[in-house]
Amino acid sequence: MSDAPAILVAGGAGYIGSQTCKALKTAGYLPVTLDNLSTGYEQAVKFGPFVRGDLRDRALVQETVAKYGVQGALHFAAYSLVGESVGNPAKYYDNNVGAANAFASALIGAGVQAFVFSSTAATYGVPTASPIPEDHPTVPINPYGASKLAFEGALRWLGEAHPFRWTALRYFNAAGADLDGEVGESHEPETHLIPNLCKAALGTGAALTVFGQDYPTPDGTPIRDYIHVADLAEAHVLAIRRLIDGGESGVFNVGTGEGATVMQIIAAAEKVLGMKVPYSVGPRRAGDPPSLVADASRLKQAFGWRAKYSDLETIIRTAARWQRERPY
Repeated sequence: MSDAPAILVAGGAGYIGSQTCKALKTAGYLPVTLDNLSTGYEQAVKFGPFVRGDLRDRALVQETVAKYGVQGALHFAAYSLVGESVGNPAKYYDNNVGAANAFASALIGAGVQAFVFSSTAATYGVPTASPIPEDHPTVPINPYGASKLAFEGALRWLGEAHPFRWTALRYFNAAGADLDGEVGESHEPETHLIPNLCKAALGTGAALTVFGQDYPTPDGTPIRDYIHVADLAEAHVLAIRRLIDGGESGVFNVGTGEGATVMQIIAAAEKVLGMKVPYSVGPRRAGDPPSLVADASRLKQAFGWRAKYSDLETIIRTAARWQRERPY
């Protein structure tokens, strides 16, 4: 067994989970991935042991904790498609609340006291302030955001009832790929803007669809705060370390504090890639707010965190490299 402190990563075979496993290993931890591979890829599990299984399998979770001496856990194993959540809310509540609660309960039963939850800016709904602080009202406009907020509430009460410290990271738009090209974004279907525009420009995917050009924004397209996945992974490492060291529970935004419209992203991609991005304009997607930009000052103050790679050039360059070379 490794002498490195073990961290159990639910959903560690996915896009953000695998990048966080790499960051954990770099920081001196042993990332232990728990994933049922419903959306993840075994090829992405490169930085520590792999346990294939379901979060609801209490015996498996507790056996894994005991086997590796797990000191903390991270949860990435959620469904995250806004449109799908609108059409099938039961699926989202079942997994994003039910399975997550079963996982947390098993961890508590096994004596794990530090837990980081991958939450979302979708908890805010349509914001009335920009950038958005953590104390902004949470009024989700889609079941995805509502399910994440529901589990944040469950964490609060679990922490009241047990010696269980938690952090919910409400992050904004994760984008880009590993700087070394080891792991990246591979979704089927792919719904995220940047990988889709990269594939459209490279000729490996269909022309991009811009969903809505009638929002109350400078060019009519939605504004989002894009954070490089490597910066996001680093925030998770800092969060679990802080909890293991006895830090208090709480909610933190993770973002850059700067927003870009879809059309600005397309223009930036054309400049970085030196090629046109073919696109057409379609109707709005259900559940999409006009603008989401983070106030991440609380995270910076508490963790000493700073975004290092979240400029649009680095995000687009690493995303395009991944789409060119994508091994899985």
